[in-house]
Amino acid sequence: MNLNWVYHAVAVRAWFPPLLYFALPAVTRATAHRTKHFHGHSMPGLLLGDVFPDFEAETTTGTIKLHEFLGDSWGILFSHPRDYTPVCTTELGRAARLSCEFSKRNVKLIALSVDFLEDHHGWAKDIVAYNCEESACCSLPFPIIADSNRELAVALGMLDPDEKDKDGMPLTARCVFIIGPDKKLKLSLLYPATTGRNFDEILRVVDSLQLTAGKRVATPADWKPGNCVMVPPSMSEEEAASLFPAGVYTKDLPSGKKYLRYTPQP
Repeated sequence: MNLNWVYHAVAVRAWFPPLLYFALPAVTRATAHRTKHFHGHSMPGLLLGDVFPDFEAETTTGTIKLHEFLGDSWGILFSHPRDYTPVCTTELGRAARLSCEFSKRNVKLIALSVDFLEDHHGWAKDIVAYNCEESACCSLPFPIIADSNRELAVALGMLDPDEKDKDGMPLTARCVFIIGPDKKLKLSLLYPATTGRNFDEILRVVDSLQLTAGKRVATPADWKPGNCVMVPPSMSEEEAASLFPAGVYTKDLPSGKKYLRYTPQP
């Protein structure tokens, strides 16, 4: 396949969607079929609650099928523009340092970068060295997908149109997809290539997602584990009193509406 032609097609997909559809690989076509259009612009078709594509990919730990790799765990797929780049190295290094925290939460990490497998193996040594003086003291605790032909990056809407490599090809943005044990997309974040992610915030988001998946509560702004949570507006006062024996506290507001209701984290 002529990749230059394919990515030219990506750049003009608003004008030639049928041409693009048949030019891309099967996994890409499956997503393209569900592409949404908003004010004339194409948008990725993967929405919250959708079953995440069960793709097969080559990684630094061997060939994986995503759903099999995740098993009954939660999963985080996070993409990176290129190997041997400064921001990406700090991000994977931070994710590696937090890998035990993710494991405690039954979360498996898997990274993606649009370079070859050989490059990934070499880069992994730099990532490990970023975390500790002796590169032999530990190894990267999660696999990196080799997406050198950008099939997954295109299929999952990861490309950053404003950031290009030396050949003029678009780089991947810094995407975060959090996938539940039911293999459905629970959260997606998209950072530009120039902005590194806050992995402490990603951990906090996982805590919120896991809590609210099992309890009928919501988490307010800046919530952290152990803080009070919020009672959903749809829940009646009687049901809330029954469900939350520790008590429900309502904040008085000028409107007189009783929708800011808090309870200790169950």
